[in-house]
Amino acid sequence: MTTPVCTSASNVATRRAGTHPMASHLSYPSFASYVKARQPVLLRTARSLTANPCDAEDLLQTALTKTYVAWDRIEDHRALDGYVRRALLNTRTSQWRKRKVDEFACDELPEPEGLPAGDPAEQQALHDAMWRAIMKLPARQRAMVVLRYYEDLSEVQTAEVLGVSVGTVKSAVSRALGKLREDPELSPVR
Repeated sequence: MTTPVCTSASNVATRRAGTHPMASHLSYPSFASYVKARQPVLLRTARSLTANPCDAEDLLQTALTKTYVAWDRIEDHRALDGYVRRALLNTRTSQWRKRKVDEFACDELPEPEGLPAGDPAEQQALHDAMWRAIMKLPARQRAMVVLRYYEDLSEVQTAEVLGVSVGTVKSAVSRALGKLREDPELSPVR
């Protein structure tokens, strides 16, 4: 006969089969009756640890599995609720730590790759309309809009290039954007 590689798994199988030396007073039906009696209370505890009810059910099942595996080692069965609650908390903490590395919450979903490109003729018409509208701006406002939005300079960098204050850049760009919003050629964009 071969020796089992995983002794904890074979011990669990032995306990389930009822051949464990302590199986006479700690058998599966007593665990089943405990779960049947206490599951609603324990599920409420699990739900308080997770936002999703389905995750709470999974969390409780994991904690009950750990409890079943350790059933014969729990000396005081009056403390079973505490044992299961500790298993719930430890399991949730482990999940949280693992998820912290693997998942990152973000406000916006990334755009899927391969979005269909717009009609090139429409894009060119919009580009031309935008340039015509920008050319209608006074020279100073036009320079600031081009530096800020086409050259992607910050307000501070734009102010340095033009030799003006940051406040001047902010107010001039604000006025220029207001004029662009009112331009009739750009109304289809809105």
